[in-house]
Amino acid sequence: MTTAAFLCLFALAIIGYVWNRQAATAIRRDGARLHSLVGFHGAFSLLMVLVPVLVVILLWLVLQGHVIDSILKSGIAARLEGLGTGEVQLIIAEIKSIAGGTIFGTPEDWKLAAADRYLALNVRSGQLMLVVVTALALGLMLFSRRKVAADFRARHGVEHIISGLMIFCSVVAIFVTIGIVASLMFETGKFFAKVPVTEFLFGTNWEPQIPLREDQVAAEGAFGWLPVMLGTLVITVIALVVAVPVGLMSAIYLNEFAPRRFRAVAKPFLEILAGVPTVVYGFFAILVVAPAMRGFGQSIGLDVSPNIALAAGSVMGIMLIPFISSFADDALSAVPQSLRDGALGLGATRAEMMTSVLFPAAIPGIVGGILLAVSRAIGETMIVVMAAGLIAKMTINPLDSVTTVTVQIVTLLIGDTSFDNPKTLAAFALGMMLFLVTLIINVFALRIVRKYREAYD
Repeated sequence: MTTAAFLCLFALAIIGYVWNRQAATAIRRDGARLHSLVGFHGAFSLLMVLVPVLVVILLWLVLQGHVIDSILKSGIAARLEGLGTGEVQLIIAEIKSIAGGTIFGTPEDWKLAAADRYLALNVRSGQLMLVVVTALALGLMLFSRRKVAADFRARHGVEHIISGLMIFCSVVAIFVTIGIVASLMFETGKFFAKVPVTEFLFGTNWEPQIPLREDQVAAEGAFGWLPVMLGTLVITVIALVVAVPVGLMSAIYLNEFAPRRFRAVAKPFLEILAGVPTVVYGFFAILVVAPAMRGFGQSIGLDVSPNIALAAGSVMGIMLIPFISSFADDALSAVPQSLRDGALGLGATRAEMMTSVLFPAAIPGIVGGILLAVSRAIGETMIVVMAAGLIAKMTINPLDSVTTVTVQIVTLLIGDTSFDNPKTLAAFALGMMLFLVTLIINVFALRIVRKYREAYD
């Protein structure tokens, strides 16, 4: 029924657009002068139908599950009396599984009846949603049709609706950001209530463990984040050492020195790298790059770990090349032609013009590309898991195995987790520290951008 509701909404919105457009065209054909173009009259009906009804559908889908669960629990309240929250959730999950056709063993009769009722409630909710959507869409379509007149300011109405949508999206973005930061701070506070702050910030051992039984004393865990952050920095630096020079040099060559035919072929091939899934890079790192580096290291007498940071960082650098190259190329292309002509007119060579005028003027865009690459490197998980390993070590040796913050967060939150122990809460503490590190990088990059933008505006 949800699909039918969306199809009905889109169909009525298109019908309203065509109907209002035809009505406005008929008024203009009769010789009257319209305040707004006929397209705005159609767009007014389209938005008037689409936006409110779409909001109703989304709210319905969000609240539907909670309402149906409440009705279902009230119908079996006698069976749930005296049970804990976890037991109630298990019973509700079992009823939903039965309703979905997944049955283990022989369920009790009252659970089968509850599953039938759950299915019936979902069907009735879908039918009611379709009726409400159709009635509301028809009402709004008729309302917008009655607005069509020669002096109706349809363009203003469309602009007000679109302006409201943009304000709503901005407010949502702000509150989502606040919610993310608040949730991180709340869970991090719970973690620091169990683990001392000094141990987390200055500890050099990362072994997040919890005892599985009360008499177990060998699983207290160590929650020093320095090895994890050091591994993140090692792999990020390796990736940037590979990606930044290659990306910038390729962008400079393609933008200023390469023939047009070569640029037309090379640039699409370079940007294809951005569309390769990270798991493919991970396979390439573990099957090709790591064995080659390990074999070469052993041939010259170096002790190389089976999983090495150098392999993960190098392949990650290859992945970041198109990001840096594309941003740098766009930044160089955006520099005014007058700066190029002025430098060449003063007798500078093309190389001198690039290094002394063009490149400094494009620094804001280039820094933006490098910042995006840094964020991508810090947040990458799959390549590190496959090529660098999961062991946290206090080492900057690129031939050793390391791990990163994102890998540890994923490892800590895999499977069924309970958010009342330090092991799970440590993931939020790591996320908070990664957020702060990224914020510092952003502030530093913003200062560079502002400095050079003032100099070349």
